[in-house]
Amino acid sequence: MGLPEMESMASAIGVSVPVLRFLLCFVATIPVSFLHRFVPSAVGRHLYAAVTGAVLSYLSFGFSSNLHFFGPMLLGYASMVLSRRYCGIITFFAAFGYLIGCHVYYMSGDAWKEGGIDATGALMVITLKIISCVINYQDGLLKEEDLREAQKKNRLLKLPSLLEYVGYCLCCGSHFAGPVYEMKDYLDWTERKGIWKPSEKGNPSPLGSTLRALLQAAICMGLYLYLVPLFPLSRFTDPLYQEWGFFKRLGYQYMACFTARWKYYFIWSISEAAIIISGLGFSGWTNSSSPKPRWDRAKNVDVLGVELAKSSVQLPLVWNIQVSTWLRHYVYERLIQKGRKPGFFQLLATQTVSAVWHGLYPGYIIFFVQSALMIAGSRVIYRWQQAATGTLFEKILVLMNFAYTLLVLNYSAVGFMVLSLHETLTAYGSVYYVGTIVPVVLILLSKVVKPPKPATSKARKVE
Repeated sequence: MGLPEMESMASAIGVSVPVLRFLLCFVATIPVSFLHRFVPSAVGRHLYAAVTGAVLSYLSFGFSSNLHFFGPMLLGYASMVLSRRYCGIITFFAAFGYLIGCHVYYMSGDAWKEGGIDATGALMVITLKIISCVINYQDGLLKEEDLREAQKKNRLLKLPSLLEYVGYCLCCGSHFAGPVYEMKDYLDWTERKGIWKPSEKGNPSPLGSTLRALLQAAICMGLYLYLVPLFPLSRFTDPLYQEWGFFKRLGYQYMACFTARWKYYFIWSISEAAIIISGLGFSGWTNSSSPKPRWDRAKNVDVLGVELAKSSVQLPLVWNIQVSTWLRHYVYERLIQKGRKPGFFQLLATQTVSAVWHGLYPGYIIFFVQSALMIAGSRVIYRWQQAATGTLFEKILVLMNFAYTLLVLNYSAVGFMVLSLHETLTAYGSVYYVGTIVPVVLILLSKVVKPPKPATSKARKVE
């Protein structure tokens, strides 16, 4: 396809040529991933994964993208070879340092807002893959009794080959938008081991789940294209917006962030379809009398779970699911000292790492600090709710937690969308910082109104 044809197509759908090129390569990950199923040997599949990932990167972002990817990839591999005992901590800071350098140099957030695109988003996914692989290799030195369940499941006892490692990082273009998955799972899938080993149940068909993901992607994109002209983010600095009343401004914040989320739902639905059709998305069989295949390994978002979340604590379980899982396993849990309970420090540190991973824009930093406050405030309501089990007051608190989550999430998300400090503070100030004040008041109030501790329950463990 020549440049004139791409320009006319890009103009027709309202995007820039670089974004159109990315979208075409991104959608191409679906047939590319499907063909992976037919490569005859494990070595061939590793090679196919690596080569197709590199080619799609080149077609989407240009030659320099692969240079950016291979820099931290080779650094991570070298640390595993040269210093297994410390390779995890070395790679964590080196890979994040390189990513931060790229964020600063390219300032990708500005490009994305103006309709451009670069390889930084894909580098973000690769960074998480590199770090998890290296840390799991370091965990292979530890005694099994000292490990958490996730560490036992994912640790690597022997060094992956360089081909396996590159195939894992670039696998069929899955680094474009995730999801993030473990090296152990990638190796088992490629070598047809574990749950991918042929069994009497036969080969699970990915067709139904792939079509469901594609249908979801089409609906999400349709809704986004319909809503985005009605609720542009640029309106937050429009004088007309400032003339509106408090509740109208608050309502507009909700609708603007509601609209923006459908773009992410679309992207993650396409990436889910690609991982499912490759077979890697398979996560085992149901325990029913007539076992059915489960395909939730690639699931990165639960749309209704986000939009109807009853508690802010539920959001990391339904939004950017695989990155949230990564943050829990490789940041949050590793900051908890043995024999002690996690607290606000672990939560804030995890959200700070997430903010830095996204970029150094003030909007990101503010959003993730806000997220820590939001979750802490929601936990306060939940503790009161548990203490009032079986009463009318419990139902009131359930509704209160839902309304609180709806309010604070969409207030906080404005910073994530607009990025700049001026626009973020303008939007927050237009509703009198209500989404910051309410969580802080709840946290302070919890020091005074302390409910009695209820008996431990499954619901409590989830929270």
